[in-house]
Amino acid sequence: MEMLAAKNLSVTFPECNTPVLSDISFSVEAGAFAILCGATGCGKSTLLRMCKRELMPLCEKSGTVTLEGMDIAEAQTGITAADIGFVMQHPEQQIVTDRVWHELAFGLENLGYPTEVIRRRIAEMAAYFGMEEWLECNPAELSGGQKQLLNLAGVMIMQPKLLLLDEPTSQLDPIAAADFLNTLQRLNRDFSVTILLAEHRLEEVIPMCSHLMIMQNGRIERQGSPRSILQTAADGDMPDDMPAAVRLYHGLHMQGNCPLSVREARQQIMPLLSFSRSTVPEKDTRLPNDTALAFSDVYFRYGRREKDVLRHLTFQVVQGEIYGMIGGNGAGKSTALSVAAGLHRAYAGRVSVFGKKISAYTSGSLYRDCIAMLPQDVQTLFLYNTAEEELSELDAEYRETLKDYHFDMDDMLSQHPYDLSGGQQQMLALAKVLLMKPRLLLLDEPTKGLDAASRQGLGEMLLALQKQGITILLVTHDIEFAAQYANRIGFLSQGEMISEDTPREFFSGNAFYTTAASRISRGWLENAVTIQDILQCLPNERCDQ
Repeated sequence: MEMLAAKNLSVTFPECNTPVLSDISFSVEAGAFAILCGATGCGKSTLLRMCKRELMPLCEKSGTVTLEGMDIAEAQTGITAADIGFVMQHPEQQIVTDRVWHELAFGLENLGYPTEVIRRRIAEMAAYFGMEEWLECNPAELSGGQKQLLNLAGVMIMQPKLLLLDEPTSQLDPIAAADFLNTLQRLNRDFSVTILLAEHRLEEVIPMCSHLMIMQNGRIERQGSPRSILQTAADGDMPDDMPAAVRLYHGLHMQGNCPLSVREARQQIMPLLSFSRSTVPEKDTRLPNDTALAFSDVYFRYGRREKDVLRHLTFQVVQGEIYGMIGGNGAGKSTALSVAAGLHRAYAGRVSVFGKKISAYTSGSLYRDCIAMLPQDVQTLFLYNTAEEELSELDAEYRETLKDYHFDMDDMLSQHPYDLSGGQQQMLALAKVLLMKPRLLLLDEPTKGLDAASRQGLGEMLLALQKQGITILLVTHDIEFAAQYANRIGFLSQGEMISEDTPREFFSGNAFYTTAASRISRGWLENAVTIQDILQCLPNERCDQ
């Protein structure tokens, strides 16, 4: 039975000549787990919002979207509010109350359910999601993963038939993301909830899904079962977002059954390979010894009676390096960046920037050609009505200043920053930060919302900045990105720097905080952290380099 369908759907935003969605048609069967993927800005979020009446943007629309054959645009509010659940990309944007149990009750109260039904459903949902101990907590005290799980529970308590999710794992650490996706799979299996998930992190979700839709430039280019689509795609037509097993299959120009998971790649591909060496050599990353940023025994808390967020934090970032800081949600990574940027002051310990104590920078000198920060919520940087105004306000000759960084922003310059996709907002904010010409660049989750091509472009941009002598401290949950572009990795846990090492040594020794390529190659090839590492160690150049 058909649950969700679109027929000849086209959408154009006001004052825009180019449609954001063009003649889209698809069908998702009841009980399906469908994935919507595609490049940053291709229209995924807009398509999801067109599937829920309350979230439809102001636009010129043609075509229809139906739920069980009923036009969503004409459905009663009570039906679409309860039958169609929506989980947003940013957890904080969906939380509206001051207690977890209030959040769970909010939707049911607005739908007019009696108190005894609300209480019973809260108890049932809290038990199912393992949230009993949180019920009296303020949602602001929860970790990112817990907030997103709360949003999911707050939607599922209304027992929807269709669940829409817009990149819900983009701000979660690898373990929290895996837990969240496993919960989705369990909901789909246990309750036959139809799921449509827009996502860039496809390593875990492709093996779970039953239906795959690939978008490009506002159109659905391909759709069907994931294995059939990925197996028949041309080698040069395979998006880099796809799971490592799929990229390895195409990198080797293999035929036959295409593996989708790490387990399948280890069973089907690795036993067939022989390597010219047993260990991937370390890269030559000799850097100067001068220190750009130093934390020495730093302690910080947000209030006198609150617990320490940073404690005994000690680490150094040397000039000219790309330092990747990783760790779980709530470990203190963003707080460490804000302390490094002078936005918060440690109550104990010493923070130095280019050999000078941070408190010695006065009258805004810390931000004049010295340090700049890209925050996790990039919307806090936007002040004007168009992207072009955002850039020209800092530098009238911004095109000339940014020409070496290959920003592709022509299509977004006339748009309001809030009308851009999450990935486009990231690129606009980064361009704005670079116009400040920093020597030390602090980046908080810069790959959030970016497709693989945009992440590669960002990585190449960071390498270009590094060649210019700019030092980069990168906080990220994107393990693949950190493995490919960072010179050193630091692991932060409970406000302390637990360990530091090169990407190869660090990721090849971890079980959870590691790359899919490392998991695939263990036992056959040591220290491999990317698919390219595996391919380059094969004899006779079996793959394209």
